[in-house]
Amino acid sequence: MTNTIDIEEPNASPMIIDEERNEDDGQPAEIATEETAQEAERDETTSQDTAEKGNETPPTVAIVPPEQKDEPATPIHAPKESDENELMNKAVKSEEEAHRLYCEYGHKMGFSVRKGKQYYYVGTKNICTKDYYCSKEGVRDGDKLTDADYKDPHTRTNCKAMVRFRVDEEGSWRVVHMVKEHNHPLVKPEERHLLRSARSHTAGRQRLIDLMTSPLFQAINYGSSPSYSVQQPTQQEVKQIVKSVFIEGSESQSLVNVFKTKGNEDGMFFWDVQLDQGGRMCNFFWRDGRSRIDYDSFGDVVVFDTSLRLNKYNMICAPFIGVNHHWQNIMFGCALLLDDKVESFAWLFRSFLESMGGCAPKSIFTDQNLNLAKAIEEVLPNTRHRIYQRYIHKNLMPRLGSLNLNDSKAFHKMFNKCLHGCDSETELEETWSTMLKEFKLQDHKWLNNLYKMRAKWCTALNKDAYDGGIEWDQRTEAMNNVLDGITDKAGPLEKCVLSVDKLMEDWREKEYEEDLHNAQKPIVCAIRHSDMLNHAAKEYTYKIYKLFELEFLDGCGATFFKETPLGGTLYRFECTNQGRGSKSYTVMLETSEPVQVSCDCKKFETMGILCSHSLKAMSVKNVREIPQRYILKRWSKSARKRNYSLMQYDESEGGSETAHVSKVMRHAYDLVLKSQGHPELRELVWSALEGGEQALDKFGEITNLQAHSLAIR
Repeated sequence: MTNTIDIEEPNASPMIIDEERNEDDGQPAEIATEETAQEAERDETTSQDTAEKGNETPPTVAIVPPEQKDEPATPIHAPKESDENELMNKAVKSEEEAHRLYCEYGHKMGFSVRKGKQYYYVGTKNICTKDYYCSKEGVRDGDKLTDADYKDPHTRTNCKAMVRFRVDEEGSWRVVHMVKEHNHPLVKPEERHLLRSARSHTAGRQRLIDLMTSPLFQAINYGSSPSYSVQQPTQQEVKQIVKSVFIEGSESQSLVNVFKTKGNEDGMFFWDVQLDQGGRMCNFFWRDGRSRIDYDSFGDVVVFDTSLRLNKYNMICAPFIGVNHHWQNIMFGCALLLDDKVESFAWLFRSFLESMGGCAPKSIFTDQNLNLAKAIEEVLPNTRHRIYQRYIHKNLMPRLGSLNLNDSKAFHKMFNKCLHGCDSETELEETWSTMLKEFKLQDHKWLNNLYKMRAKWCTALNKDAYDGGIEWDQRTEAMNNVLDGITDKAGPLEKCVLSVDKLMEDWREKEYEEDLHNAQKPIVCAIRHSDMLNHAAKEYTYKIYKLFELEFLDGCGATFFKETPLGGTLYRFECTNQGRGSKSYTVMLETSEPVQVSCDCKKFETMGILCSHSLKAMSVKNVREIPQRYILKRWSKSARKRNYSLMQYDESEGGSETAHVSKVMRHAYDLVLKSQGHPELRELVWSALEGGEQALDKFGEITNLQAHSLAIR
């Protein structure tokens, strides 16, 4: 039997009027047929007629609905006793507050809420009791429940969890009956903001929101008198709307003050604020000067993470994350967004671009968000939009239910092959079709929708796009729970910002430690006298060298090849990795200077280091060093050096005066950063600046003398 909590109610007449609303957060969950509507109308009329035929008008007494019969169920989750007591002892004044109370409780526990039956005082339309259900209450006609259904948040599983409010004669709503246990898993804390009743609860108050953004409400705010009238919300409703929709002005101002202080301390600090239609601050973006310098070196690939929610406003904390030359996380900036509308994302991307001098990344990785996709298409049309496979795996778990158990290894193997194991679109199509057929998933809506977006997540379809190895297993592990270092997730906005900045400083400290490690400890090569490995150790950072070394050893020690001369110094190699099936890759190698090599696995094009197949071919033809064109500066020890040359400025930015000023300022800022904490380096910076000033003065004097001489002539 399912455990319940009841508060004793007085006996009452069995005569009832009931009305069932099959709703999910205020929206119809099922379409009522004409017959059911007529039946409900007949029941209501019959009950009222019965009351009228009595000798006197029926007294206004509470009608107790019949208790629901418990059906066999396996209780999976129950709330803590403290949570039960808080709900049971709470009194509210309206139906909306009662609904909100259970929705808030459901959000805290991890389930969504639907409105249920309500019963009336006899002879009136005054509500006596009202039920609210877990959104998985009931079951669709003809549905046969499977293990997957219990894990799918969108499928009803006949869950019995519910709460019943009773309305007394004074209009107070109190909980009198509660079923605690659910027959399905509850949503994890980090995903509860996605619950429908959490996201859509304000939809039931849309009239109030519309009213508050109407000319009348604006007139009230600014003291003018409108020429028309509308229904006014109650004071309690206004307070609730303001609290849930708008950020308090004092808190917004405190955050702006933090940005101003940072701007005074950091001459290259950038921040921006978006205002809503009422002139209120709603979205924020900021980045410091160091992030701008980092972007110059490593801004080719960006991961935009919107998974974290902060503060009492449940704001989206959205950092722009990149990868440095040590394959560590770095942050290019961060945003706090009040919603996930297309307009908010588009504003943010424009602000980000402005802060980075209009330079867009080559690739951006996000989650499966349609609004995000629209904003990227609008603001970043030349950036390759990719769906991060880590987010796909995260969504896969609750969507496929029983397939996530230990017996689903075969499914996961095929699914992972579709993500990053196929080499062509044809192979992807065949693997995907086989997977759906083998596991009888041809009609699975989520998988079918995912396949429509395959161009954004399948590596086989993105071999022409650089991604910096973001999708490699080692990088995916580094990106897991990347924002766990933020300690103050519920405090005021300014403390959230300071927590993000503290995390960013921790990352920079780790980069500094890795720089010291690379400078003080020489890399030991697996093959001590290999010219190729020694050259790689000289050029690459330790982490990237180890990735290169693995490819080199794999190519030279575990790869079969077939060489075909094509005339002159051009060769074709067919390379097959040992122990990994019969998959073969074609390498084209030109050995004359400058040496050129290409492989159809496209690892260099996507990751920026040579693959095992190319290294095998080069080793066979006695190419002893890595051709310079195949050493990406962003992976080298000198990734942060000499990024602001005059030649680079002329070539990349067209020689405009604005671009010149921006580049020189960033160069000077970078030198200042490098000299921090070192008195000797500070003296060198000042000496260089003074020397530059003297050279400019001397040039000016010479120019003035020449101009004067020409004037005399």
